Amino acid sequence: MKVHVLFFGLLKDVIGVSEQDLELAAGSRLSAVFAHYSVQFPRLAAMSASVVVAHNRQFASQETELSEGDEVALLPPVSGGSGRFTHEVSGPDGHFFALTHQPIDGPALEARLLEGHDGAVLTFAGVVRNNSRGRRTLYLDYECYEPMAIGVMAELGREIAGKYQVSRIGMIHRLGRMEIGEASVVIVVSSPHRKAAYDASLEAINRLKKIVPIWKKEHFEDGEIWVEGEWDETVKP
Repeated sequence: MKVHVLFFGLLKDVIGVSEQDLELAAGSRLSAVFAHYSVQFPRLAAMSASVVVAHNRQFASQETELSEGDEVALLPPVSGGSGRFTHEVSGPDGHFFALTHQPIDGPALEARLLEGHDGAVLTFAGVVRNNSRGRRTLYLDYECYEPMAIGVMAELGREIAGKYQVSRIGMIHRLGRMEIGEASVVIVVSSPHRKAAYDASLEAINRLKKIVPIWKKEHFEDGEIWVEGEWDETVKP
């Protein structure tokens, strides 16, 4: 039985490739994939407590049984097309979620979400700063498991919109190289009242950084490093 394995962020550096086909015995489980690479790469084995596994673009338990042609992704802790957006999700509810390699247009997202009955529109922008832990940052690189990330982002946004009873929520995350001062993520919340917008925006950025499979590499004058964060407890098997 053959499965296709993807590696992201720091794990791509550890394994030395971004993807690979793997032959396994019929009836193997996800745990067999991790075990296979842990034997070859002791550094991966040492990270076992922080690595999450996805099966066909969904978070999954190591006990999940595999089938021929399945896609498996090994995901380190998250830090995160030809048109403007490489992936986007929208619908009749008015919410909007997207990934892009181009600069994020915050005012355009505000205009897309704001309705006449709203009394507040709150925009949060996470921007690239010029330092990290005492070192001068030159620029950042973001990469992600795009087909899975857009789905997780949309699910998260709609959950938060329902929880706080806001009108609409939009999230756009940028990928690729970003210079100092550029926005890596923009979250816009429109609402009849300001408190709901503030609360929804804060939860959205806090949870996005822990459950959406996006990774950040910081480039310094004297080297580079993948930023290690942590998974939210809800996605751990």
